Amino acid sequence: MDAQTTQRGRDENKPQPPARRSQQPPEHHQTGEQGGGQERKPKSSLRDRLREHWILSLVGAGVLIVAAIAALLYWLDVRDYEWTDDAFVAARSFSISPKVSGYVTEVPVTDNQHVNAGALLAKIDDRDYKIALDQARAQVAAAQANIDNIQAQIDSQHEQIKQAQAQLEQADAQLKFAQQEEARAKDLLEKGAGTVQREQQTHSDLNAQQANDARAKAALIAAQLGIKTLEAQLESAHASLQQARAQQAQAELNLQYTNVTAAQPGRVVELTGAVGTLAAAGQSLMMFVPDDIWVVANYKETQLADMRPGQKVEFTIDAYPNRKLTGHVASVQPGSGTAFSLLPAENATGNYVKVVQRVPVKIVVDHWPADLPIGPGMSVEPWTKVR
Repeated sequence: MDAQTTQRGRDENKPQPPARRSQQPPEHHQTGEQGGGQERKPKSSLRDRLREHWILSLVGAGVLIVAAIAALLYWLDVRDYEWTDDAFVAARSFSISPKVSGYVTEVPVTDNQHVNAGALLAKIDDRDYKIALDQARAQVAAAQANIDNIQAQIDSQHEQIKQAQAQLEQADAQLKFAQQEEARAKDLLEKGAGTVQREQQTHSDLNAQQANDARAKAALIAAQLGIKTLEAQLESAHASLQQARAQQAQAELNLQYTNVTAAQPGRVVELTGAVGTLAAAGQSLMMFVPDDIWVVANYKETQLADMRPGQKVEFTIDAYPNRKLTGHVASVQPGSGTAFSLLPAENATGNYVKVVQRVPVKIVVDHWPADLPIGPGMSVEPWTKVR
């Protein structure tokens, strides 16, 4: 009894090995309203879920089919268009400058104002130009008076020519009579019926009439030469009149140039002219943007295979993305943009790298919106239907 008790105490003092964990999974209990634990059901498969929610499955499948059809239709439509974001509004803007110099006395326009063709943009002091016009008109009047004077001299010279011709005819008649008288006196002297004195007298009269006839001829020639001189003076006077009239026309133009007007409808921008400014001829007073504007789209050269004039274009302006505008292709530039730049590219080098070039395409807009301020330089995104 004592030995068994001693052996049992030794066995209790020996260290015991750890207990082996059970391979069975722990039981999961659920606390329900009934308070009893139940075993968890296994997860359902995807097929079972689809069967369980068959209405939602049909709706989802229908949405996917509609989305696929819409994507296909969109792709079929988009592939017929060429798009670029390298486009902008363009116009032939120019500077407004006076053609004559002077002080600016009036500027009836302001910045960004729209004006019609012929509207007054600025006015130059015109007092000097009115004086110049009066002087030119006086020169025209003087030249005209000179012509009238020469014309009167020519008319008088014509009368002198007629008088000289009459005197020449009279001298010719007297010369003819003197010749006849001298012949009769000589004949009578030869027959013995006349005297030497008579023959000498008739001969002297003949010489006098010959001199008179020569003088009449010289007077006629002088009168005829005088008319040529006057006609030459008349031509010179006509030239002086034309010159004076040209100066008058120039003076009238200079007076008109004091009114700087708009040659076409458009908008005034960058106004620098002000009343009191001394403006020189050719000095810029303002910039002018005509109403005639268009779109320049720089398409890649790989996008031009099917692009032709007349094709429809739809585009939006970045400033007004909610407004879609329409137009058509007017022309395609025969060459890339770099070919017409100040320093065109030179590709004949050993380190040549091919780069897709941009070609400007002019797009004419059907109708610009009147309620939107649109001007050159504004960015545009055009879609050109090429197929």
